[in-house]
Amino acid sequence: MPEASYRQRRATVIENSHLRVTVLHEGGHIAEVFNKDAGVNPLWTPAWPSIEPSSFDVRKTRAYGTGTDAKLLAGIMGHNLCLDIFGGPSDDEAAAGLTPHGEGSVAPYDIAESDGVLICRARFPLAQMQFERRMELEESSIRIHETIESSGGCDRAIGWTQHVTLGPPFLEPGSTQFRASATRSKVFETEFGVADYLTRSAEFDWPMAPRADGGLADLRILNDASVSSAYTAHLMDPKQQHAFFVAFAPAFELAFGYVWKRADFPWMGIWEENHSRTHTPWSGRALARGMEFGVSPMPESRRAMIDRGRLFGVPTYRWIAAMSRVDVEYWIVSRRTQAMPESLEWPG
Repeated sequence: MPEASYRQRRATVIENSHLRVTVLHEGGHIAEVFNKDAGVNPLWTPAWPSIEPSSFDVRKTRAYGTGTDAKLLAGIMGHNLCLDIFGGPSDDEAAAGLTPHGEGSVAPYDIAESDGVLICRARFPLAQMQFERRMELEESSIRIHETIESSGGCDRAIGWTQHVTLGPPFLEPGSTQFRASATRSKVFETEFGVADYLTRSAEFDWPMAPRADGGLADLRILNDASVSSAYTAHLMDPKQQHAFFVAFAPAFELAFGYVWKRADFPWMGIWEENHSRTHTPWSGRALARGMEFGVSPMPESRRAMIDRGRLFGVPTYRWIAAMSRVDVEYWIVSRRTQAMPESLEWPG
């Protein structure tokens, strides 16, 4: 397919009469799901300039910080794939070249089109994996099929999360609404940000989270504080075959969400960054809400993920067998509506 440019990044675009979808060639990010009827892309675009991960050199620029996440932050956008970890690398992994959330976030992708299907392929040499994502537009929905193949000779514990992040103008404090098939939930155990407002380690039932200053926060509506930060982990309803989240922007009369097989991704994390991070490159400018569904509840190192083992009786990572293949499927749904949908159904 002809190569395009998006925010000065190499990209490929597919579209129909309702949606325009943009995928970046480096990092494989789904940067844009632009709804033509509503005139908005719900996904987050960072306020800082974006560059290709291959061009990042911490010795030449401090524009993205100096931590292990600098290369990730230089190119992150929209829907980011976390594979084969969800969280930071260990010191040894970082020394070997692994970045936070794994190679899926920074690797180069080969992108092609076949019979109306966009095919994105990448190789993750540190994880010894091959990855493929197939995307097909169907009216106001996008069908996505992902495959990972292990070329390693050992069974391994992996993280695998769809780091979907929403941003302005779709995201509006005190206005944007959310629904999800969440049940038992937990607040991040330690400090997540400088403006945390929820009680650390608190366990609760979706959607009412205990506030550190007393009372409850309703996670079904975006916080309207001037500055805030939070992370909560949510077990998707074990009684349901499919899991979902949906966000609704009244100003655009647009519902945007994802539907997936709960057995594939039993967890969802909600990350809230509301102008709290003042260091480079954040500079207090970011408003973002991540709705991150995957095999792990908390963003943490591989060792911490394995040590945790289970939360609410459900595993906190996934095994991939030696020389094996795993397939998953999920949908993105973007449709006009005048009211908040209470759920999303599997479109297929």
